[in-house]
Amino acid sequence: MDTPILTPGEPAPDFELKDFNGNPVRLSDFRGNKPVVLAFLRGFM
Repeated sequence: MDTPILTPGEPAPDFELKDFNGNPVRLSDFRGNKPVVLAFLRGFM
């Protein structure tokens, strides 16, 4: 499976992750609102 490369200003593909409480959160839930910053912490938990 090839991973698409995004260019600056291009919308990120939608995905779903669980928050700290285990609730599912989709990136698309925030589309059209304020900017979103994603931080992936390796070995956090």
